[in-house]
Amino acid sequence: LMKGIILAGGKGTRLYPSTKAVSKQLMPIYDKPMVYYPLATLIEAGIHEILIITTPEDMPLFKSLLGDGSRIGCSFSYVEQPEPNGLAQAFILGKDFIQNDPVALILGDNLFYGTHFIEQLKKHASYDGGMIFASKVSDPHRYGIVQFDANRKAIDIEEKPTHPKSTYAVPGIYFYDNTVVEKAKQLKPSARGELEITDLNRLYMDENRLHVEVLDPGTAWLDTGTIESLMEASQFVQVIQSRQGILIGAIEAAAYHSGAIDKPQLSLLADELEKTVYGTYLKSLISE
Repeated sequence: LMKGIILAGGKGTRLYPSTKAVSKQLMPIYDKPMVYYPLATLIEAGIHEILIITTPEDMPLFKSLLGDGSRIGCSFSYVEQPEPNGLAQAFILGKDFIQNDPVALILGDNLFYGTHFIEQLKKHASYDGGMIFASKVSDPHRYGIVQFDANRKAIDIEEKPTHPKSTYAVPGIYFYDNTVVEKAKQLKPSARGELEITDLNRLYMDENRLHVEVLDPGTAWLDTGTIESLMEASQFVQVIQSRQGILIGAIEAAAYHSGAIDKPQLSLLADELEKTVYGTYLKSLISE
């Protein structure tokens, strides 16, 4: 069964002073904490055993927000990342959690939304090797960039290139088989002193075992590393929610839709939040 890791470490320095006292991933995106969005994505995809990696200072806050996951039929555990030494470090820190299972990594500041996105995830959740996505962006120098040959096969991946060879960025969700822990241990820190996820993906590419799936054009992918993108994400969520009468990133709803909890449990959770829009929405799912 596939397990999941949410990487919610880092100092969030680009968002200072807002993140001086609180983790970036606990900041609100519109009406819920940022970490709810990636968490709901994993749960919706049927991944119910999840490790949250965060800083020693922020860990008590994450635990107080999310608990052990049992109220939504999931299992959450926690590991500290004292220094932000790169995304690939997540697999070394999470090796006891991963054990012999395949694992998905999602970044705590990435938001995905789209009707076909969850189907796309479910379809590939048991891929043998590594599986990443590619999405067209207007500012490729900010991301890991993937280059394709004429047959849409990935031939190169570069981390934050000065002269990008393509406009396809790799969003912050990755699926790997069990060899990921050993591969992560082989990595050497990059020029910026980090264990790069791009180097990890390259190891899979060298084995001819990296699958790159282009995101459905109807899937929105937002990463919230800057003040502007934080604001855009909040506006995006507000527009979709008010137009469609749904909640994006509601972890209780994700747990219900993916079969982790039943109607009576959802009803209890809705009662706890009865005086909020959030609670009203959960109630509406019960009567559907």
